[in-house]
Amino acid sequence: MSEYFKFENNKRDFPYYKHNPELSKTAWFVLLLMVPVSFLVYTLLSEKSEIIGSLAFCLVLLIPLMYYSKWDFSLMFYKPTKSEIKLAFLLFIGYLIYATVVGEILELLIHTPSVVGGDSAVVNLETFSSLIFSMMAEELVKFIPFMFFMRFIFKYSHNRKLSVIISMIIVLIFFGLLHYDPATTSLISILLIQGLGSIFELYGYIKTKNILVSYLSHLLTDGVIFLLILIGV
Repeated sequence: MSEYFKFENNKRDFPYYKHNPELSKTAWFVLLLMVPVSFLVYTLLSEKSEIIGSLAFCLVLLIPLMYYSKWDFSLMFYKPTKSEIKLAFLLFIGYLIYATVVGEILELLIHTPSVVGGDSAVVNLETFSSLIFSMMAEELVKFIPFMFFMRFIFKYSHNRKLSVIISMIIVLIFFGLLHYDPATTSLISILLIQGLGSIFELYGYIKTKNILVSYLSHLLTDGVIFLLILIGV
């Protein structure tokens, strides 16, 4: 019985989870610590410049990850093929449909407002441009915990599929909660739209093992939403 899901590219595998390569406990501690640190750095720097804040947000995560990976970018980044670019576009369309439908259902059934994009009061050209860095940072925010939990679960279960499923669920919930603001959003909306909705990008990564696929899908999603807000649609 194959350890891979049928939809996966089985010519590539996830890094780290079975010592491919091995990361020390110190490395995992630093990488996980960089997740909250990256948000703190972003908050402090983005007050002066959204682009600088987003760039720092990305680099605080990317540099330690590359350092502990001995600068082997091929562990997680590949030049996207035409089929992978097509997949990213389809996932982007799929998310927009999903978010729109779920948002309408929530509003209809329980009168729960949903937030799919940003606030028009804070979306401007600089915010739009900064998505180039912030979307990569958000993909790394998902990638690092995903790999950590996959490594932890696989260590005791030796079941690759189970490790993928449990790690995915944890990351979807975690990423949804990162967007929760009691003053402007509802918990159920965040968990379903930003949380469960992230399965589109995560699927892209799990299928291809290429972060650039999930990044492109995420960039298209937020880019289009922010552009519509920016032009007042």
